[in-house]
Amino acid sequence: MITDVFQLRPRYGEVDKMGYVYHANYVTFCHQARNELLRKLGLDEVKLEENQIMLPVISFDIKYRKPAHFDELITIKTTIREMPKVRFSFYFEVKNEQNVLLCKAKSDVVFVDIQSRLPQKIPSFVEKILTTNFETINRLN
Repeated sequence: MITDVFQLRPRYGEVDKMGYVYHANYVTFCHQARNELLRKLGLDEVKLEENQIMLPVISFDIKYRKPAHFDELITIKTTIREMPKVRFSFYFEVKNEQNVLLCKAKSDVVFVDIQSRLPQKIPSFVEKILTTNFETINRLN
């Protein structure tokens, strides 16, 4: 398992008339958190595009529990639970400053060749980076 934590404060424009973070913004927040995790692994979008890889989202499932509010520090825990093959799954838990669970989500992306736009198996350089990180974490546990 590979896990990362990302924090942000919702901006005024991300809040609806009820004072809650608008529901669709959680998708953006999770996307940011996913990108930050990949960046820390050395797999940011620039690196992927240089290697002719894209990661389009094929599904996003979210379960809302409590609302977040303007300028409230929220923490998004992103987890990669298993080594991807073609499909690459990310799991998210979003909590507020009081550590109250706001929502859980799962996002699935696929490895796609940038030219053909066809799905493909995990590229070897991605597999190597993920394997190294899974092994490092397993050695620490």
